[in-house]
Amino acid sequence: MSETAEHEEVLPKHEREIAGSPPLSQGWRPSGQRRWLAFALVLVVVLFFAGIRWRLREMPLERDEGEYGYAGQLILQGIPPYQTVYNMKLPGTYVAYAAILRTFGETAAGIHLGLLLVNGCTTLMMFFLGRRLYGELAGVAAAASYGLLSTSEAVLGLAGHATHFVVLMAVAGLLFLLAARESKNLGAYFAAGLCMGLAFLMKQPGIVFVIFGAQEVAWTGWSRQVSRRKRMITRLLVYGLGAALPYLLTCAALYRAGAFGKFWFWTVTYASRYATSTSFEQGIKYLKEIVAQLFFGAPVVWCLAAIGIMAVILERRLRAVLSLNVSFLMWSFVGVSAGLYYRDHYFILVLPAVCLLAGKAVKWCTEQTQRLQTNRQIRTKMLTGIPAVVFAAGFAWAIFAQRGIFFQMSPQDVIRNLYPGNPFAEAIEIGKYIREHSEPNARVAVLGSEPEIYFYANRRSATGYIYVYGLMEEQKYATQMQQEMIGEIERARPEYLVRVMVPGSWLRKPNSDTGILYWAGKYIRDNYRTVGVAEIGPITTYRWDAQAEGYQSPGRYGVYVYKRKI
Repeated sequence: MSETAEHEEVLPKHEREIAGSPPLSQGWRPSGQRRWLAFALVLVVVLFFAGIRWRLREMPLERDEGEYGYAGQLILQGIPPYQTVYNMKLPGTYVAYAAILRTFGETAAGIHLGLLLVNGCTTLMMFFLGRRLYGELAGVAAAASYGLLSTSEAVLGLAGHATHFVVLMAVAGLLFLLAARESKNLGAYFAAGLCMGLAFLMKQPGIVFVIFGAQEVAWTGWSRQVSRRKRMITRLLVYGLGAALPYLLTCAALYRAGAFGKFWFWTVTYASRYATSTSFEQGIKYLKEIVAQLFFGAPVVWCLAAIGIMAVILERRLRAVLSLNVSFLMWSFVGVSAGLYYRDHYFILVLPAVCLLAGKAVKWCTEQTQRLQTNRQIRTKMLTGIPAVVFAAGFAWAIFAQRGIFFQMSPQDVIRNLYPGNPFAEAIEIGKYIREHSEPNARVAVLGSEPEIYFYANRRSATGYIYVYGLMEEQKYATQMQQEMIGEIERARPEYLVRVMVPGSWLRKPNSDTGILYWAGKYIRDNYRTVGVAEIGPITTYRWDAQAEGYQSPGRYGVYVYKRKI
């Protein structure tokens, strides 16, 4: 939306970028024809990446998807989070998955169809956000950049990680925040806070977007006339109420369900330990290892984002750090840095800010070519289109570089390529075997971090510990957690027990407490017999029932299925 003269009088100079940008001089005037062209281009982008996700909708679930899918199944059965599933993540993504499973079915394809819609909606909102801030051309570039980066293998974008849902809510919240600044409507401030609060509920790092929104509301009001600062306080309170409401309602619901104690331990007590367990030096090492991977996922977008930052600095000088886009980037990176782990999919949090800066760069470069054309009296109009052509060429190159995953590999080959050595494809067959050979009320225990097995089997876990990572960490609760998991399994006497012999499913450390491993060996020998073996290699070999009896895989990677003797 372009600024009017009247609006320009209301906003101080340093805020004019926030409310919108003046229309491009002659290179991309938002006429009706070009506006429709922009919408058409964005629609093509959305459909293109939706097509890629549709082709790969049968891709096996990875661990996080298995966790969310299993928790979603339980919610649909009336079982609240944290009652029988222990994890440090907030439950927003669990509820989102439950809605997806109810809508599209309790399958991997249903989950990925839900992600397709989430990604498409976020891409469209990125267009509206870029368009409102910088104009039509920037909106198209921002949306295309987000569609590319959020699908890229560099951030494991094809999997339904919680960060996709965090970003969906954060971008919606930012759109409401911009609308609130123009309309001065308290309802819009409340809606902005509500969306940011939902971003936090999807996963804890989403709190940075709540803080970012509060900063923007406060800074806008404080920088105006003193007589208007009282209104700022009111708006900040309304925004804060909206942001707090999702979490408060969640606490109330879990307290009523009798799960608040475990919810608090896992999402606050244990989560705070987990978030502070990585040293700064180790965190920097993680960051260095992933920088090249991120950059080569779409070099043109990252280069343009750097130009976008430079453009903001040139335009706003010292105030650049307080500009909406740079501030958005800084807070997003703080969210990525939570715990200093810097895992691939964490960087999805920073993509909206990066893509908006890329859109800003395309607009800024176009304006510079227009000025160059005017100053040198160059008659040709081709010069004006160079930034858009460079972006399109870089966009096409990034797609070509990932053509194997996007267009050629099967869904099973994609998961093996992205997560080598992990039993994600094998979990389908293991879950199918358990489902076909047990009653619906049968209990299952998985010794490993493979919650997707529970999802495929559609059977309840005998323990709330669907991950064993925490049990192997060098933290004070590890031994207590092991004893609790052992006790739950022994009391439940699960009909089937799955033992995952894959290093990535345990992440055992030099000083890990290995008590549960010794217990598992004896417990299985005394109470179970082998009914299935998945020997993981270039081609997975399965052995079931009589063929599996007494078989020991010579390889390092394997999954064993046991059935209770009595």
